[in-house]
Amino acid sequence: MPKTWFITGASSGFGRELTELLLHRGDRVAATVRKPEALQGLATKYAERLWVAVLDVTNGEGVRQVVSRAFAELKRIDVVVSNAGYALFGAAEEVSDVQIERQIDTNLLGSIRLARAAIPHLRLQGGGRIIQISSSVGQAAYPTMGVYAATKWGIEGFFEGTIPEIAPFGIEVTLVEPGASRTNFASSSADAGQILHVYDQTPAGDFRRMAESAGLAMFPGDPRKVASAIIASADQTPAPKRLTLGSDAFALVHAALTERLAALENQKALAHSTDVAIQGAA
Repeated sequence: MPKTWFITGASSGFGRELTELLLHRGDRVAATVRKPEALQGLATKYAERLWVAVLDVTNGEGVRQVVSRAFAELKRIDVVVSNAGYALFGAAEEVSDVQIERQIDTNLLGSIRLARAAIPHLRLQGGGRIIQISSSVGQAAYPTMGVYAATKWGIEGFFEGTIPEIAPFGIEVTLVEPGASRTNFASSSADAGQILHVYDQTPAGDFRRMAESAGLAMFPGDPRKVASAIIASADQTPAPKRLTLGSDAFALVHAALTERLAALENQKALAHSTDVAIQGAA
């Protein structure tokens, strides 16, 4: 049966790919954008199945109003996709306070606002699915991507705690962790700090040079294939908690988790040694 989806950041990147694929297969989409003209072509072609609203996820009251209106007018929304966000590049001291605050407000707080606005409606209708676009950088970070990674680690932590809270109401969550894909992620939609040349001969400089020399090879992910896998995940029961997409994502996350688990195992004795001593224990 056709589903009804709510998607933020639908004008470009994964949001646009999802919107196009879903409309093509016959689903309904409530698409939110900052500039409605970005979806004019789709609105003309799929007028009866495309609901469009202007939304800035940094506006908490605006998020609540748009989400409430979408549920009221469409009656039921099966899948809420939290996709709005952008990348910020720069070493920790290269990015400004304003850039950091805007990144957190959009990527992390914006995603939390959307979840909190949608959960009451999903609960009242008897369940549904939240798909949060995270990143492989939400499990492991590259130099110059620390602030961006902080937002993705943050939203994953938020949902780790929220998932068991909302499971009794039939609401499931999937955290999507794509690798580098050929969207506008690192170009027109990205922000960057002021490069300090003191970092030229550090891992930050090495990463910048590698990215410049590699070109498209740094972005092996096919956005349409990623979008197709996300759509397919909405039909999986139970929902996968995480969906790692892209060969680069798999390699990065696998290496990070393997290293983290090994380090944890090496600290087992130390961890146990810091417990309160039990009297009478041998």
